[in-house]
Amino acid sequence: MVPSRCPGPCAVLALVLLLGCGLAFCLGQNDTEPIVLEGKCLVVCDSNPSSDGGVTSSLGISVRSAGAKVAFSAVRGTNHEPSEMSNTSMTIYFDQVLVNIGNHFDLKASVFQAPRRGIYSFSFHVVKVYNRQTIQVNLMQNDYPVISAFAGDQDVTREAASNGVLLMVEREDRVSLKLERGTLMGGWKYSTFSGFLVFPL
Repeated sequence: MVPSRCPGPCAVLALVLLLGCGLAFCLGQNDTEPIVLEGKCLVVCDSNPSSDGGVTSSLGISVRSAGAKVAFSAVRGTNHEPSEMSNTSMTIYFDQVLVNIGNHFDLKASVFQAPRRGIYSFSFHVVKVYNRQTIQVNLMQNDYPVISAFAGDQDVTREAASNGVLLMVEREDRVSLKLERGTLMGGWKYSTFSGFLVFPL
């Protein structure tokens, strides 16, 4: 059985693709719902398929990789201040990756590079330790600041500059954290930087 609204050629080609992949499948209820929800292929009958990296036929069938998920989370595990923090970019560096699905976060550079156009969610939590200076942390999309966060309480030993945002990101855009104001002398242990693809465009 095939979806009732899926045109004949679409249904035939979808079944051929499914049998070729050897995948379990379920039945869509209309012409835009996925036919396959498991395995390594996703077949969608769609009269207006999006160009999100899938292979699309003239019949409106998109075959998309199930490995299209993108997510990362990095953490600062030590208080040692690397010499790179004295560079002109003032990039905030991390030294451990907790999650890096798709391998699009470069730990050495501490920069995420988007593999595709889409809506992404980013959040950060930068901790200053035994530091009475006010810090300002910017989330950078390429070379432009998008959002900022501040931490400036002089009466606590640890304080965090935190923020989060949804962004429309183009393919190969680079997203990172920059120390815009203050210093992280004493380290920034337990700081985190995370992001994931909400949906492609």
